[in-house]
Amino acid sequence: MDIKRVGSIPSNKGPADWFTGKVRIDPLIQASAPARVAGASVTFEPGARTAWHTHPLGQTLIVIAGCGWAQRECGPVEEIHPGDVVWISPGEKHWHGATPTTAMTHIAVQEQLDGKVVEWMEKVTEEQYRGSSSSEGTTTANRNEPSAAQKLMGDFDPKLAELTDQVLYGDVWQRPGLSQRDRSLITVAALIALNRPEQLRAHLERARANGVTKDEVVEAITHLAFYAGWPNAVNAIAIARDVYH
Repeated sequence: MDIKRVGSIPSNKGPADWFTGKVRIDPLIQASAPARVAGASVTFEPGARTAWHTHPLGQTLIVIAGCGWAQRECGPVEEIHPGDVVWISPGEKHWHGATPTTAMTHIAVQEQLDGKVVEWMEKVTEEQYRGSSSSEGTTTANRNEPSAAQKLMGDFDPKLAELTDQVLYGDVWQRPGLSQRDRSLITVAALIALNRPEQLRAHLERARANGVTKDEVVEAITHLAFYAGWPNAVNAIAIARDVYH
């Protein structure tokens, strides 16, 4: 038995030859022969992704936080969320990464063949990443729909909708000082304290997509009951139950 203690293996930056954007790699598994499995936790900042690549014995991706995209050659861009498990067949050309506005973390597990786990290829272009005509599908179509802010207020106050999309979610939420997950938890806590049920529901759904677990939300609500008031906590529990069930 060999226990690798947390923090004993340093994080690495994703090499620029293999990735576009900011990527952090945390090694998890490097088995000794005769085992041949290898694995790592990979965090993609918004807009970051892998280059096109293949794996000789395939790959499993387990999404644990955020929201990302994955695409196999000649297939549509698929949206992936926490809890999703993605299997890439041996030799299948593909890429994966974050969306333009949301970071994503997955655990990647693959096996070696003759000492090799991956074959790197060309970079994913902006046209391919954003969904060109060769990558049409339901997910691409969904990305062309109006944003939540545009749906809510775009017809009445288009400037406020624009500021919401470009400044709040396009700038403030993307600042590197806090992860998307932490920003979601802070926002949810503030909305519980202010007793804003309509906004709370939307941000709980966002928090779930950003990797905030049910247990963490329950603990936050329990903690806030003593600071923000019992009625606020009770109201928040009802909304959280709907979102997480």
